[in-house]
Parts: sequence; C-alpha cells; structure tokens
Amino acid sequence: MRIPPYYRLPSWQRFLAGMAIGGIISWFIFLFVFGQWQERYSKEIKLQKDAIFELEKDKEIWQEEFKKLNKENQKKLTVQDISIKIVNSEKYKLDSFSVFQLEDEIKEDISMMVAKDIDTVYKSSELIKKIIENKTHRVNEKRYRVEVKELVIYTTVSIELNIMLD
Repeated sequence: MRIPPYYRLPSWQRFLAGMAIGGIISWFIFLFVFGQWQERYSKEIKLQKDAIFELEKDKEIWQEEFKKLNKENQKKLTVQDISIKIVNSEKYKLDSFSVFQLEDEIKEDISMMVAKDIDTVYKSSELIKKIIENKTHRVNEKRYRVEVKELVIYTTVSIELNIMLD
C-alpha cells in the first residue's frame, strides 16, 4: 500500500499548511478567550465569597443581638390582664349578670397578679388555684364553689372554671 503523492502538489501543500496554521491560530484564540473568561469568573467568585463572608458575619452579629434582646424581653414580660370564664353556668341556670358578678369577684381575688412577671405568676400557680378554689361565693342566695378547669399563664392569665353547689 502506498501513500498518494499529494506532497508534490503545491495546492495540497498549501491546503494542509493552512489547516495546520489555522488550527494553531484557533487554538491560541481559544486559549486567550478561555483564559479571559476564567479570569473574569475567578474574580466574580472571589467577590461573591467575600460578600458571603461579610453577610455571614453580619448575620451572626444580628443573631447575637436578637438573642440578647429576646432574653431581656423575656425578663420583662409581665401579666397584663386576667381573663376568667365560667364554663358550666348553664348547668345551674345562672343568668349572665350572675356569671359576670362571680367572674368579677374571682378576678378581684387574684388581681394582685397583674403587673407581676410571668415567671413569678407561674411559680405561684398552685397558690392561685387554692385562692380560687377555697373560697365560696354567694350568687342569688345560693353558695357556689369553683374548680379550676384550665389555667393558662402568659401576658394574659386565662382561667376556665367549673362551678358547683357548695
């Protein structure tokens, strides 16, 4: 098998030399363009890393301040209001005014809890229950005792009560 004698024809020699030179020139152009892109993207990535680092630092500072403020606010939380609801007033056929009077009496009994911090009120929740349950109330010439059904302590102390005849 023999190689065709194209090396003797000048047109083929120019074509092959042009392909080789064109390949080398296009390779250098590719390397230049690729290098420029790489350099630009490297700068962009470095800037983004710096921005991310700064933002993470800022975020940590804000989180620390937020935690400090939360701790201070938790210390400052106090009871603002007392809400009392009698659940089973229909069982004894009490009118709404009688229920209101009974709720108001109970609210006056535990009114010393207003403006106290929530932690103190929570620690004295058993005392609150005993204050409410150990007292008998007169409504419409009948004596009633109350039983604490539910006690929720937050800025508003919510108490649900059951009443029963004494």
